Amino acid sequence: MAVALAVTGGGGQYNGRMTWFVVLSCMMAAMGGVIFGYDIGISGGVTSMEPFLKNFFAEVYRKMKEDTKISNYCKFDSQLLTSFTSSLYIAGLIATLFASSVTKAFGRKTSILAGGAAFLAGSALGGAAFNVYMLIFGRILLGIGVGFANQVHALTNSDLNCLAIR
Repeated sequence: MAVALAVTGGGGQYNGRMTWFVVLSCMMAAMGGVIFGYDIGISGGVTSMEPFLKNFFAEVYRKMKEDTKISNYCKFDSQLLTSFTSSLYIAGLIATLFASSVTKAFGRKTSILAGGAAFLAGSALGGAAFNVYMLIFGRILLGIGVGFANQVHALTNSDLNCLAIR
């Protein structure tokens, strides 16, 4: 509705059609933010699970079991756990900066495929991890995939704005 108001503000009527392509494009563009929210929910839940902590963050698990009167902020005070959590976001930020050059040089399709391949490799590495460093490297690959997807998502949103204005 806001787009229609902005377009009709010049005195003309918006004559565009609502096609399935526009609807699907809008749905895909709206899903771009879900990537980050989903990861926050999953990683936050997983990092508080006892089996996960016992296998990968034994010191945090020991603190959690020994000190029952300490706040959760103190129990989860671990640089390694913080590195695990933030590695995806830092890698995503850096990858987004490089993804624009890849997209400009090779196109969106190549950029989406590169991001998807990085995300797939990060998922496989995270699933097969047997130590914390494999987990962190897997999260870095996931971050690269999310960064590429986020950059292409921003381009898609700008294209949708252009479609709506036409």
